[in-house]
Formats: sequence, C-alpha cells, structure tokens
Amino acid sequence: MKMKKKKVILAMSGGVDSSVSAWLLLKKGYDVEGIFMKNWEENDSSDYCSSKIDLSDAKSVCKKLGIKLHTINFSLDYWEKVFHEFIIEYKKGYTPNPDILCNKIIKFDICLNFALEQLKADYFSTGHYAAIKKKKNEYYLYRAKDLDKDQSYFLYTLKLNILPKIIFPLANIKKTKIRKLAKKIKLCVYQKKDSTGICFIQPKKFKLFLNQYIPYKTGKILTMSGEFLGLHYGYEYYTIGQRKGLGIGGKKNKNTYPWYVVKKNIKLNIIFVVQGAGNPYLLSYGFLTKRIYWINYKLCTFKLQCMVQIRHQSYPINCIVYINKKHKNNYVIFTKPIASIAPGQSAVFYNHNQCMGGAIIHKRIKYLP
Repeated sequence: MKMKKKKVILAMSGGVDSSVSAWLLLKKGYDVEGIFMKNWEENDSSDYCSSKIDLSDAKSVCKKLGIKLHTINFSLDYWEKVFHEFIIEYKKGYTPNPDILCNKIIKFDICLNFALEQLKADYFSTGHYAAIKKKKNEYYLYRAKDLDKDQSYFLYTLKLNILPKIIFPLANIKKTKIRKLAKKIKLCVYQKKDSTGICFIQPKKFKLFLNQYIPYKTGKILTMSGEFLGLHYGYEYYTIGQRKGLGIGGKKNKNTYPWYVVKKNIKLNIIFVVQGAGNPYLLSYGFLTKRIYWINYKLCTFKLQCMVQIRHQSYPINCIVYINKKHKNNYVIFTKPIASIAPGQSAVFYNHNQCMGGAIIHKRIKYLP
C-alpha cells in the first residue's frame, strides 16, 4: 500500500532561497505547498515594499515547480505586534531588531499555526540558513553549514515544542550552490538580490521611511567634553557605535580617526560622539538583560560559560552568563571588553555552533566593579 506523503507548507518570499527550498523538499518526496505572507499594507510600492513583485515571483516559481501557492495577509498582526513595538523601542532610544520579532510572532507562531491547523500540514518550512538536529530525543537549533549566511541569530526565540515541526532545507548547502541550482532548474529568481534588514524596507531608504512615523527633531552633536560639532535629525535615528551618516566629517578633528556615537541624552535630544573605534567610552564589559529566551531550558545554569554574538555580522566572543531565576536583571560579562553595543540589540548565546537562546540588551556595563 502506497504511503501518503508528508505535507510541508513552505513560507515563500519570492526570493531564491525559499524557491530552491521548495525544489529540495519536492526532491525529498514531500507534498509541498507554498504560502506567501503579506506583512505590510502602507505605501505598498516599489519605493519601500516590493511585495507585489515578490508575490509575482513566488507565483512564477510555484507554477514552474507545479505546486500550490496560498496567499495570506498578516499585515494587521505585523502592524500591531511587530511594527508598533518597533517604533516604541526606537522612541525610547533603543536599537530593536524587527526581523527577530517578526520571526517570533508572525512566521513561527501565527503562520506556523495556520499551516499546521488550517492547512493540515505535517511540517512548516522556511528558507532560513539554520539547522535543527535531534539528539537522544531532544531537538536543538544549530548554525547552518554556510556560516557566512547563517541566520540562527534571528531565530533564538524559537520554542522547543515547535522544533520537531520545522524543516530548514538549506541547513547543509552553501549559498553559491543555491544560485547554481536555481539557474540549473530554470527558476526566474536565480539572479535576484538577497533582501537585507527590515523585511519591507531598503536600507538606503530607511531614514526616509522612518520619518513618516518619527518626525525629524533637530538636536546637537557634542563631544564628551561638551564641544559642539553639528546638528542631527533626532536621537531616534542614531545608535551606539554608529559611524556613518553623522555629517560632521573632520570638524574639530585633531586626528584622522572617525567619529562614533557613544551616548544619547533623550530628554535633551543630544547625541555624544568620540573618535576611534577602540575609544574607551565605546567599550563595554558586559550588559544587563531582564529576560533570557532559552530554547532548551536544560542547558540553563546559574553560571553559564558560552559565547555571545551581539550583531548578525559580528563574531561571537566568550562570556559568562549569571542567571537570576527571580527574573530580575541577568548579568552577561565578556572575557574582554568589546565596542559599540547598544540597548535594544539582541545578544545570542552559542555553545560552539549550537544556538542556546538569546536576550535583549537592557543596559551596558561600562566598567567592572
């Protein structure tokens, strides 16, 4: 008697990664259907949001592969549960990462549950570069084989109970091979550029986009000694460690080192800058966080030695996590100070290539007691 194929609902973005993921799942014998999520309603044009083009590409790929494509609008959920929170955090002077929140709330909660419950899928899949491994009946999240493209940093909020229902087809494949496969099987998206940053905004247009929700508010740029260097658009538009876009060039520049944002006074709308990436004012010995999201709680101990990655493109460094089980401040201490960490950023913990979980940076530790 012929066994019924396992059904997989694949989140398709219209990009090359999810498109090749569909082909790989078909090759493995799954019954594959795509789902296209529309997460943005405002200004739905090529200026900010490319959803119309992406949907067209997703339809073309599904037609080529002979699979069904579902379309669903999550824009209200995105607005209320992701974007609204994103704006609130920016107004506090923090540096939030909406892609992480989108994964947590939209893709791997609302959409995953829709796929499993409404579309009767056995599994939910995405084109993320990450891996899920099963060891002794326990599931764990790992980095992808292609470490340059690894996206486990954005997935640290995944809950343990959903890991058995998730498939990452790109776990063991290099990005260069993905494009070659897409060209070989004649997918129209094989040359399409990768999306970066917020899911619907081109990075170069981010400041213009944000201005629609946070009006420009001119303020002073000062050195730590109080010297006036110029004006800025508003503290919300700048993050700790930012070098580009300050518009102060070589003003009062006694050396050739570039300027970096080191501090923000929100009440007075002032940003403070220093020179040199290794300036002591930029260094942090650790940070405080109110909550840590652990994927596997069994790995959680009071004093945990592991590695922490502060930004998606940064290298992980050794640290010690001091966990407060009463859910007050948890302390993360680096083995050596690092520069330019900012409140609101996500810090993700690793044991070699295993992603253990992560946290939102609440406050920098500028010196050790």
